[in-house]
Amino acid sequence: MDCKINKPYPKVQVLRKNTYYANLLLEDYSGAISELSSITQYVYQKFNKFDVDLEFASILSSIAMVEMKHLELLGETIKLLGIDPKFVYSNYNLSSYWNGSFVDYTTNIINMLQSDIKIEKEAIAKYSYDISVIDDEYIKATLYRIIEDEKQHIKCFEYLLNKYSLNC
Repeated sequence: MDCKINKPYPKVQVLRKNTYYANLLLEDYSGAISELSSITQYVYQKFNKFDVDLEFASILSSIAMVEMKHLELLGETIKLLGIDPKFVYSNYNLSSYWNGSFVDYTTNIINMLQSDIKIEKEAIAKYSYDISVIDDEYIKATLYRIIEDEKQHIKCFEYLLNKYSLNC
């Protein structure tokens, strides 16, 4: 199953520095619902269940790799916008660092997949909000492209959820 849309990512660029936009993207980069949180959750789940189903582990690994690309795109964009892309989710409150409590550590495979679908949908909603307030066509193009992958991730997780729901 393909976990990524077969389409190139736009070149990372911005119209001008803008710390407000950078701070919006910091939440997507390393907030509770973020690329960093997704990567960490999917890697945890893969290690937790890799001995149960190789297909599950393979899909989780593939999705985590795509999320790493998203993290890279956002980090480069944040840097161009004028902020150091630290793993904080608010540049205004530097004590707001990413932490492991953002990961759902459930070990039931159905609950894992439901959590994964939920965070993908929440990420799409956050990216859609960012698109509505950001007036920079380059950033919007990047976010639209990321959303395409996130929608594909939902399809992958729904496929697995269906597979495991039928086996219960």
